[in-house]
Amino acid sequence: MNTAAERRAELGSFLRARRAHLDPTAVGLPPAGPRRRGGLRREEVATLSGVSATWYTWLEQGRDIQPSRQVLDALARTLRLTATEHAYVLSLAGYTQLPTAAEPVDLAAPGHVQRLLDALAGCPAYAIAPDWTITGWNAAYAALYPNAAAVAPSERNLLWLVFTDPYVRELLPDWETTSGRFVAEFRAEAGPRLGDLARSPVVQRLLRTSEPFRDAWQDHHIEGFASRLRRFHHPVQGVLHYEHHRLAPADHPDLHVVIYTPAAPPPEAADA
Repeated sequence: MNTAAERRAELGSFLRARRAHLDPTAVGLPPAGPRRRGGLRREEVATLSGVSATWYTWLEQGRDIQPSRQVLDALARTLRLTATEHAYVLSLAGYTQLPTAAEPVDLAAPGHVQRLLDALAGCPAYAIAPDWTITGWNAAYAALYPNAAAVAPSERNLLWLVFTDPYVRELLPDWETTSGRFVAEFRAEAGPRLGDLARSPVVQRLLRTSEPFRDAWQDHHIEGFASRLRRFHHPVQGVLHYEHHRLAPADHPDLHVVIYTPAAPPPEAADA
């Protein structure tokens, strides 16, 4: 986000979303009954965190107040935030170094990054910019996802393709889970720069045209990337299993290289 007001607004929206999703019993309160909605009330979060209800309300409203690191740590404990979510809240409040303004996205990966991708023969791999524009890929990725080369450069964005390309829906048997996780990872990575990226044409088009994306975006879920096993249902090669990794070149830290290394299927899949 490029202004303090936008960062405060995102912080308030995020706290509201997490408060609404928290089970009262998780913090020792009675379960939500027929006379109250799920989640915690503002007053309950304030009391459990040791702040006044008025001050906490102002924080959710995005008012111009500066919460201390200790208060944010207390809110993170109350709301049962993950380490990634906690770091996200701190970054929005200015307790981590803010990234520089987003640079224009190059539509092609630097030459040495493309050569790295090409060297990963047999491992589908691609590179994405901060707004998740796909800037380069290798032959193995083209075999897994042929549309990478066919779509217009302006639409060669991972979020756009995941939510709009029918081929991707067929390729991902766990599309509902994976698509939501991608949005959560995108938000986590964007951090204070989220305002800039949220105004990107791709995100704005998805908010207008894709209900699943809009729902996932408004959920304010935050999740850091973790290497994991992925399964694809290829129309020609059948079911494929890969381990999903992501690296960042030291000289281009905003550019992520995503690599799928062949992996054995999990035991439950082998027994099926």
